[in-house]
Amino acid sequence: MKKSVQRKKTGLKRPHVSQPSLGSRIQERLTALDRSAMSVSLAIGAKEDFIRNIFRKEAEGKRHSPGSEKLIALARELETTTDWLVSGDAGHVDSSQIAAEMDSSRARPATVPIVGYVGAGAAAHFYAVAQGSLDTAPAPTDATPSTVCVEIRGTSIGSMFDRWLVYYDDVRSPVTHDLIGRLCVVGLNDDRILVKKIKRAKTEGRFDLLSETEPPIEGVQVEWAARVKQLSPQ
Repeated sequence: MKKSVQRKKTGLKRPHVSQPSLGSRIQERLTALDRSAMSVSLAIGAKEDFIRNIFRKEAEGKRHSPGSEKLIALARELETTTDWLVSGDAGHVDSSQIAAEMDSSRARPATVPIVGYVGAGAAAHFYAVAQGSLDTAPAPTDATPSTVCVEIRGTSIGSMFDRWLVYYDDVRSPVTHDLIGRLCVVGLNDDRILVKKIKRAKTEGRFDLLSETEPPIEGVQVEWAARVKQLSPQ
């Protein structure tokens, strides 16, 4: 009679291969773009620890999925797609497809209001118009319901930009660190609105405003600032 042969269990288990997660894909794009988790979190209108909380919850073994609007904004800021962020599918695509995802989540306005004029020089300035919108302009492809524009009157960011339109929508008050060194629409405490690069001044809480062709405006108090999202001729 043939004896059955019992195979001794070795105790070895099939190795677990961890799959890339939402957090790991976010980190991959942060590294590729040389961005910080805090700056991207603030850029999409979230709290500064928004992305860090995703990393933390995944490290604790918890699943965390941001809402659809935040996920779309995150994909756009990281220059990828929501499909890739969530599942790794489809790879990276160009900005036009990312903009299409934004448009599908909320309708893009056909026009945006012109809310005032910008004095781009250091000597003479135009002021914000208290009555509100003066006119409308065609909306950029990535416009949101909060997008507005102002008209440049001056040449401090280049003579060719005189009378161009500056579009913006993500207003920060106070100024956040990710706007430092960026071209922004800047509102001062004396009602001036300028288009300048922002630099921290020697005095805490004050800023220097820089341009290519004009002397800097130094040590001013900035009430609000918004990164320029598009410059367009009229």
